[in-house]
Amino acid sequence: MTMKQTPSLPSGDTAGRETLSSRLGFLFLAAGCAIGLGNVWRFPFITGQYGGAWFVLIYLFFLVVLGIPLVLTEFACGRASQRSLALSFEALEKPGTKWHWYKWPGMAGNYLLMMYYVPITGWLLYYVTESARGAFSHLPAEESAALIETHFTALMASPGIMTAYAVFVVCLCFGICALGLRSGVERITKYIMSALFLMLIFLALHSLTLPGGKAGLEFYLKPDLARLREAGIGNALFAAMDQVFFSLSIGIGALAIFGSHLKHEHTLLPDTVRMAALDTTVALLSGLIIFPACFAFGVEAGSGPGLIFLSLPNVFNAMPHGAFWGTVFFLFMSFAALSTVIAVFENIISFPMDLFGWSRRKSVTLNLLAMLVLPLPCIFGYNLWKHIQPLGEGTTILDFEDFLTSGTCLPVGALVYLLFCCTRYGWGFKNFQAEINTGRGAKFPGWMRGYMTFVLPLIILGLIIKGWVSPFL
Repeated sequence: MTMKQTPSLPSGDTAGRETLSSRLGFLFLAAGCAIGLGNVWRFPFITGQYGGAWFVLIYLFFLVVLGIPLVLTEFACGRASQRSLALSFEALEKPGTKWHWYKWPGMAGNYLLMMYYVPITGWLLYYVTESARGAFSHLPAEESAALIETHFTALMASPGIMTAYAVFVVCLCFGICALGLRSGVERITKYIMSALFLMLIFLALHSLTLPGGKAGLEFYLKPDLARLREAGIGNALFAAMDQVFFSLSIGIGALAIFGSHLKHEHTLLPDTVRMAALDTTVALLSGLIIFPACFAFGVEAGSGPGLIFLSLPNVFNAMPHGAFWGTVFFLFMSFAALSTVIAVFENIISFPMDLFGWSRRKSVTLNLLAMLVLPLPCIFGYNLWKHIQPLGEGTTILDFEDFLTSGTCLPVGALVYLLFCCTRYGWGFKNFQAEINTGRGAKFPGWMRGYMTFVLPLIILGLIIKGWVSPFL
């Protein structure tokens, strides 16, 4: 098969591409990109909505048959090309084909994701400071829910406060990226991920010891087919597939960038499985934190996104030493979100470095300025621009941005990567499989070709159609 030769490296910082210092560094970076709000915010409340343990089992099934093969396509494209999304398709595609056009909508997906991810990360950091100062402690029991809701409403009505925290997130994460791949992104992410897992285990153990938490544990881990049927089996299937995409950040090149810094010493399948396992472990342990606590203090476990910012502060208010536990919990949430922001920012920074030969400093500076402005529509959508309701009455600009990202950018991007890797019109399955299996370690089986070429694209296409139709039903 004739393929384009890899374009020569541009001059500047990208000459002599930097590699990661260890497999552990790669694992933490890839897991850090995947581990975020999809695990510790979205997964628990969706599990609550769709029947508890049965949804967990459905999610694990789709993680294996959907998530791992799709993650492999990004890792393989990145490592084979040794480029980011900017040039990876050009390095691997057949002459005359136009797969490289995807780099523009793919990179747009990265910016779109950060347009609302940065403000939400800012909310979490705000709640860290508020919990630490005791804003959700010692409130009168009969008034606590109303007072906590008033507190959140006041935050949403304050564009200045939300902007200030968003600016802090942007400057902090770009500052880390400015230090370089090894010295900044890899080193800091190792610390963040280590602290995240320590806090996760600490919080889970505490939650499991709460009086009355056993009912929450049963709700979470005991399969109940009646509850699944009540929620709708079809709805649960689509929700689980959608969660896989959102949780793993598949389809926008955010994973491929770290594959591009990998050596060819080991096969890709084992590290992909480990990354997915870490990602899922965080999601599952987050449920062990939230469900026992909700049942122990009489909070609805399937109460939607408000579970984190409205319901759980009420739990911490009722809990002994609630200010401490609330601070640790929101710090854990913040670390999970920051790990994703850093990873996606690294992808955003690498794009013009690879495509135009920019230095890291130039790319960081210009992208930082852009990201100081891009989150503003999401922030203003709750106050100055709250009259703008793109998806109908009661919706916000954040809802629209999430719809475009989760419903379009992620699954469409995953479909592009899949078709590129598995069809003869793109890179081709033989080249894809050879790249995955280069090095020492477990091999990816050839019998997966039929599934990935014919079945998996139809599943993703169905998910895309469902995502486009659902908001308007």
